[in-house]
Amino acid sequence: MTLPPPPRRTATAAPMHPVDALTVFATLLQQRTGQIIAASRAWRIETALGPVLRDRGIDTLEHLAARVGADEDPALADHIVDALLNQESSFFRDPAVMELIGAAVQARRIASPTRSVRLWSAGCSTGQEPLSLAMMVAEQTEVGPASGAAGRAPEIVASDVSGAALARARSGMFTQFEIQRGLSVRRMVRWFDAVGSDWMAKPDLVRTIAFRRANLIGDELPVGRFDVILCRNVLMYLSPPRRAEVLARLAGVLRPDGLLVLGAGETVIGQTDAFRPSPTYRGFYEPTGV
Repeated sequence: MTLPPPPRRTATAAPMHPVDALTVFATLLQQRTGQIIAASRAWRIETALGPVLRDRGIDTLEHLAARVGADEDPALADHIVDALLNQESSFFRDPAVMELIGAAVQARRIASPTRSVRLWSAGCSTGQEPLSLAMMVAEQTEVGPASGAAGRAPEIVASDVSGAALARARSGMFTQFEIQRGLSVRRMVRWFDAVGSDWMAKPDLVRTIAFRRANLIGDELPVGRFDVILCRNVLMYLSPPRRAEVLARLAGVLRPDGLLVLGAGETVIGQTDAFRPSPTYRGFYEPTGV
């Protein structure tokens, strides 16, 4: 369903009702990203936009909605959308899933040592997921596949709709709290440098990842075919038609034997005919070619 643009406000317009203000923000998010905030989660809008109010020196959500509705500050809309996006992430999230991804990557490197295995972290947030992949494949290369032939290094692409999240991901900078979520001390010391009270990923690690800003709805997807696409906890925020649209697009850039990795609460069943459960990698999905 195509939503109407947020109402334009003028200096002489009547004061906006709080419910109308929340509708403006929810509509803006859906138009920009396809993500939906249910009415029962309206509290999330108020919580997420608190820092935007402080940064912009605006006293109420109603005044913020009027400001963005006036369309006089294009950067403000970006600021609001970035704040509303859920950027929850951690290193090596769902360890069993990461181990299975590692096994799939290793199998493909052994089977095709002359080409690079390609991985895409779609919805990479602030970078923990692609950095986890980069650490994993680097460690695999050092140990070497069971065949003894390491082959070419895998390629990692990471994308997100949020420019602010991508800027953080590219910086490789994380707080002490963030670095401890899912990262062992061994990996922390090896792959990160202490910077004051924070930690920065080593430049050589960050350089193995190609970061790009991309909206899975509408924007051009990364060029080429991928062996593994991670799109975890993204579809859950989309309407069913949007989910089917995104899944069809992802199927189009997967190799015929490629794998799609979704979040623990997500599935392709009942959503699309473009994927089927993988018989080899439990919990992952393969393109059907339909």
